[in-house]
This record gives sequence, C-alpha cells and structure tokens, in this order.
Amino acid sequence: MEQWFIASKRADFNKLASELHVSPVLARLMRNRDLTTEQEMERYLHGSLRDLYDPYLLKDVEKGAGIIKNKIIEKKKIRIISDYDVDGVSSNYILYKGLIRCGAVVDYKIPDRVEDGYGINEHLIENALEDGIDTIITCDNGIAALEQIRFGKERGMTFVVTDHHDIPFIEKDGAKQYIIPEADAVINPKQPDCNYPMENICGAVVAFKFIQVLYHLFSIDPSEMKEYLEITAMATVCDVMLLQDENRIIVKEGLKRLNHTDNPGLKALIAVNQLSENRLTAYHLGFVLGPCINASGRLSTARLALELLLCEDETKARQMAEKLLELNTERKNMTKAGEEQAHEYLKTTGHLQDKVLIVFLPDCHESIAGIIAGRIRECYNKPVFVLTKTKDGLKGSGRSIEGYHMYQEMVRVRECFDKFGGHPMAAGLSMPEDKLEEFREKINKNSTLTEQDFIRKVHIDIALPIPYLSETFIHELNCLEPFGNGNSKPLFAQKELDIHGVRVLGATGSCLKMFLEDKNGYSVEAIYFGDIPMFFDEMKNSCGARETDRLQRGLSHRIRMDCTYYPEINEWKGQKTIQIVIKNYRFKTI
Repeated sequence: MEQWFIASKRADFNKLASELHVSPVLARLMRNRDLTTEQEMERYLHGSLRDLYDPYLLKDVEKGAGIIKNKIIEKKKIRIISDYDVDGVSSNYILYKGLIRCGAVVDYKIPDRVEDGYGINEHLIENALEDGIDTIITCDNGIAALEQIRFGKERGMTFVVTDHHDIPFIEKDGAKQYIIPEADAVINPKQPDCNYPMENICGAVVAFKFIQVLYHLFSIDPSEMKEYLEITAMATVCDVMLLQDENRIIVKEGLKRLNHTDNPGLKALIAVNQLSENRLTAYHLGFVLGPCINASGRLSTARLALELLLCEDETKARQMAEKLLELNTERKNMTKAGEEQAHEYLKTTGHLQDKVLIVFLPDCHESIAGIIAGRIRECYNKPVFVLTKTKDGLKGSGRSIEGYHMYQEMVRVRECFDKFGGHPMAAGLSMPEDKLEEFREKINKNSTLTEQDFIRKVHIDIALPIPYLSETFIHELNCLEPFGNGNSKPLFAQKELDIHGVRVLGATGSCLKMFLEDKNGYSVEAIYFGDIPMFFDEMKNSCGARETDRLQRGLSHRIRMDCTYYPEINEWKGQKTIQIVIKNYRFKTI
C-alpha cells in the first residue's frame, strides 16, 4: 500500500525565483528540500570547494595530524586499517596516497570479511607488532574497538582513529553515556563534543579532512587535495550519505572530475562497464562503479579494489577492472538466489507478520546479507536483518526504514550480540547461533512500529500538469543534481490521464510505453520500468479484466490513471521528444 503526500512548504516562490534567476517551480523544489533562505538556495545551486567546512573544526584532527607528522619525521612504521566496503577502500586510498605524499613509511591492511571480520581485532594488532608497526590509523572503523585499542596501547602502539559510525553508548538512568576508545586521537564528527557542523559524513570525507590538515602541516599546496575528490564522492554516494550541504558539494565536484578522471583504475572501471566518461552521474557511482568495488571485498579481497585505484599501469588496471566486473556479475547472481530464499523463508516460517523481519539463511554468503536485507526491506517496507551461518557463529546485516533507528534499537538488546555497530538505517552484527530466537523476540517486543509505519510514503513535490513541461524546464531541473539520499529526484503528479496505446518494450519485457492524454487533450509519451504483469494485475483489480483487456487490445475503454512522474527528453535518431517516466500509479474507471 502507498500513501501519496504533496509537499506544502510555503515561501514567496516568485520572489525567490526572481532573485535566484530560476523558475518559481525550481524555487519551490528547493524549498521542498528544506532550504529556507536565499543564501541556502544560492549555496545549493552554486556551492563550490570554497564552501567546504574547515577541517580544523573536527575534534582531535589537529592533534591526530600532529602525531602522524611526528611519526613521519621519525620514520616510524605506520599501518592503515580500513573496512572492506567502498567507503573503507576509498578512505584507505586517501590516507595511503596522502601519507606517501608526506613522506611516510606506510602500508595498509584491509581485513578479510570472512577470516578477520569487520574492523580491528587483536589478531591484526599482533600481526602489526610482528611487522614492526609503531602506529595504526583506522578509517571507516575503530570507534567501537575499545578492547582492541586497549590491547594495542598496552603493547606500546599509537592509535589514531578516523571513523564516522555512531558512538557506542550505554543507557543509565535514561541518559546516554558515550564510550570513546582510548586512542591517542579520535576523529569522528559524531562525538558529542565535536564542533564540526555536519556529522553525517562518510569515512572517506573524514579521511579527506585529515589529509587536508596533514598537508597544511607539511606546507603542501592545498590544491593537491582535488585528486581525491572523485574517490570521496563515490564513497559518499555508496555509503548512502545525505546529499545535502557539504556532501552535495563534494559529490558535485567529484563528478566533474570523474567525467574526466586521470585515475587509470577508475578509467578502466568506467570502460569495462561501457559507460561514457562525460555523462556520469551519482547513479553510476552508486549502482554501477561502486558495486564493482564492493564485490571485491564481498567475494574475494578488497585489496584488489584498492590496488586498482592505486594502479598507474593502464594494461594492469584494465585486467583488474575486468576481474571486478566478473566478481560483481557473480555477486548479482548470488544475490538473486538469496533474495528468493529469503522470501521463501518468511513465507514458510510465518515471520512475515513480525514488525522487524529476521531472516536466517544459513548457507548464504555472508558478504551479500546486507544487499538481500535491502531488497527485502524494499519489498515489505519493514526493518530487516539477514543472518547467515559462519564458522564462528552467526553474522548478519540489517537495513531499516524511516522512523526506525536500527543502531539504537540494537543497543537495547546488546546482550544478544558478540559485536555490532552501524547507523540509523543500516547495521552489522555477529552473534551466537543459540541467541537467534532471543534476538527475534526481543527486537520485536521492543519495537514501537505501527501498521501505519509500514505503509510506503510517496512524497510528491508538485502536482504539475503535463502542459507545463518543456525542454527549457527539463534542462533547468539539471541544476538540482546530483540526486540521491536526501536530495531525491523531483517527483511530480498528474491526475485523470487517459491511456492511449500500450506496448511492452525490451528483450526482458520490463519497459512499458504508453501515450497519455489529459482532459484538455494535451498528450505526452510515457514509459514505466518495473513489474509489468503486476501493473496490469493492479489495473484488473481496480477496473476489471474486461476493461484491461480492451486497453491492451487497443480498443476503447473506461480506464484512467493518476500517476507520479519525472520528465525527461528522449532523443532518438536526432529527434527530441518530451516523455515522462512513471514512478507510481493508481487506476480508476470513468
């Protein structure tokens, strides 16, 4: 089920449009994205690298950079330990390249997802000691490594933590008591006493800021930081950060560079995915390039992805990129099979009625648990944990919905886990197998979610009649890019459209083309990508099989459609036409 809502935020749109030299519709779209002042909208439209926040506002960043500067001067051995996802690989890349530029004796380690698990463990610290490592810098992990860092400190090691995950805490007398690891410096914008203006940045942005300060301490030209922008942008999109404020600027500037990147590894990855270098968007970061980087850490070793980004040889880069593409194809097939098993599990166990879905897939590869959780979440619009069996117990990943802070809910049942961590919308965990039912019962018992929370919310920007659409207006919408989490592609709506002519396109039959007409006779081409059989099933449920059959056969019928849509320009053999892409639909009989 869906509930459609039209945004009703108020402002003097004509005045804003005049001052910003945009259309009133664009001014309204920006207001719908919680921008209230002309200054905020100006920064949204024209923000540049000059508008990024001062890295020195991060708590401990100057202290941490100072420690590392001294270690570099003293020629002490430094090791970077990251996570194995896109953000972890990107953070590691930025720190490694930046430290090398500053003259450091540095290497890197990316934990193996299966053998080592997430983040630092005592085994990795012991290996570092055996290798003569003096200092460990973490990236995209470390904030929850309390015992591990204490273990290393007791053996004389230095630790600088750079992370962005939620700070561990315990609740006492209704108040949160945050627990910070005893590292030499802890750089994480989510610390309660950190003055950084934006806490929701990814690990790669924290690493970017750290290197920015280190470059300043070594008097390196700050313009050299630009070489990290496309990698930082990719991490921001793939870690599903809000594309607002500073994040939006980083992704916007990173995409400019990505479209003409000098990085041989990225160029090779773009080429093997058959993408055009000058038309890349945030979508390609999040759903094409990023998954290839992720696939290495899921099915092989994330070192392959990092080595690709560091590679300077075009031939070798091409070979590595092809390997990542192959791994990603394998990952897709495994995910599809796992998703089918998850649906079957929920049906056969009866757990689909739970408020929080716990899916146990013992034979599923642990690396794809999070992807499957995301797919199941999308299907049922409920928080989902997918757990799989490993040699050390159960491991799993969770994906949440609006209104359910997954990490905080896990804190309330922390006795079920060996390790856990995450964000409001996603989490990871490990636990003993005999705790599975206890976890399911407790996480559901604690849930305050209601049936209303499970109804999918469709947020419409403007009820915009299709005669308003023009090439000029559609080009103006490009000012709102990059689109993503927190800066969604505008969604418009039109009621009472007659459907003339329907045709299924594509080899897989996943595209439906229609010709729509409003009550005044204005027509527009429309396409719908999705489950076409379900589209017609819902039409039958609403309008009857007879009317649906008449429409499909090209005969007169009494069906009308309300829809949400996004407009675009379709170019075919040199001819340009306006078409709308249908996102949501409702049918009625005249």
